[in-house]
Amino acid sequence: MPTTRALQTSAPVEPQLYGEDDKHSIHHVDKDLDNDGVDRHLAVRVPEILLNLSPEELAAADRSATRKLDMLLMPTLILLYLLNYLDRQNISSAKIAGIATDLGLTADQYSTSVAILFAGYVSLQIPSNIIASKIKYPATYICLMCAVWGLISGCTAAVQNYPGLTVCRCFLGFAEAAFYPGAIFLLSTFYEKKKIGMRSAALYLGSQSGNAFGGLFALGVIQLDGRLGIPGWRWLYIVEGSITVFLAIIIACIIPNKPETMRWLTDVERAQLVHRLQIDRATVDATDETTIRQAFVLAVTDPKTWLLCGVEQMICIAASVTNFFPIVVKGLGFNTTITLVISAPPYLLCCVFMIINGWHSDKKQERTLHIIIPFCVTIIGNVIALSTTNVAARYFAMCILPPSFYGAFVIVISWISSSMTGPHIKRAIVFALINCLCNTPNIWTSYLYGNNGPRYIAAFSVDLAAAVGCVLFAAGTHLYLRRQNAKLDRGESLGQSGPTQIQIEGGFRYQL
Repeated sequence: MPTTRALQTSAPVEPQLYGEDDKHSIHHVDKDLDNDGVDRHLAVRVPEILLNLSPEELAAADRSATRKLDMLLMPTLILLYLLNYLDRQNISSAKIAGIATDLGLTADQYSTSVAILFAGYVSLQIPSNIIASKIKYPATYICLMCAVWGLISGCTAAVQNYPGLTVCRCFLGFAEAAFYPGAIFLLSTFYEKKKIGMRSAALYLGSQSGNAFGGLFALGVIQLDGRLGIPGWRWLYIVEGSITVFLAIIIACIIPNKPETMRWLTDVERAQLVHRLQIDRATVDATDETTIRQAFVLAVTDPKTWLLCGVEQMICIAASVTNFFPIVVKGLGFNTTITLVISAPPYLLCCVFMIINGWHSDKKQERTLHIIIPFCVTIIGNVIALSTTNVAARYFAMCILPPSFYGAFVIVISWISSSMTGPHIKRAIVFALINCLCNTPNIWTSYLYGNNGPRYIAAFSVDLAAAVGCVLFAAGTHLYLRRQNAKLDRGESLGQSGPTQIQIEGGFRYQL
């Protein structure tokens, strides 16, 4: 048996088994059954380049790698998410600018045009994330799909009728399917679970910035109305689509794809980045040894997949109001310009709260209360929206709703990442599966708004019920994971949905 050697790392972990025999590649995959019959070929081993470094040198490499990663990966993903939301949500601003009138859309046809995007969006997420987990350049692939959806968005400016609009929206959904689950998967491959909460919140700054400033940006572009004989809403699609294509090509040249191949790191920083991720998961990734079918079975048979899917599903139902936010706000009685301007503050508040909630959740390593407490605020906001027509009160409700449900949403993302044991490809499938199922409410909730303004009683009633459901699902998931941790403490096996023996020996426990 190899001698025990303390692990030199800046992160506190349980002691691992290391020795002279372990001075080989961290990618070693020969089957290695120890005397106790446990397969240890996926056990974490210290890379040779790190063996003689002091704890201080490892800590410095850790900080430097994290800083460079934050500078390269996070800004590019945030910008792509901003573009994603601008191209997806601009139909709401286009309606205010007259697209429904020019194309002769009825209320139901407009709702269908909104909903059809999500039909395409949910259908390709799982195949797309499987591709991203198996290829050498997942981030570049995501950028390529970003350029494709920018091209489709620009082509929407040429539609002349309702069928043309629905076709463009459907294909836009197909192209956008690659981004969000792919981005979350990328974060999970670069960051440990103790850091991913705030990074998930930072990623969501892109979408909320799109919500906050999309209307204001649209207001500026719409002023081109009549230039070259082109209506303002057509200019909106042309300008936003062109920007997306241009930036996607630029970002593809600089975004890192995998920790093992990330540029701008020294050899020591790269080795420490990969090693600390393996320590965090208490195992080497087994994606290369796992077939797509095996990974899919692992994903769909894990109870945690469905519990966390329930939490996110309730959040997405409660958050469906954002698809019609400018329209709901316009129901307060303001003109188009004022409506687009006052739609921004709720999302600016949302950006601040998401970062605070994500940071505090990471600091405390706690997830449940950081979901339940914000959703108590969501419940209050929906009650206000249902119970009064007072303009100030309803706008107050609009201001507290996005921060509360999106502040909780980013915590669910980090909870999924930290709870899914197994190879990267399983986690990629889980992210895509949950996200595609949880986007289905965007299809049917579109019909809750229609001509039901300005109170939208049916819509806010459904949102209220979903908010209560989110609290219940989060509490149920907490109880389940607590029982799983208790079984691990007693030395009981959790089966294929739980951590491996190697991970258990590394001290793995589920975050609560």
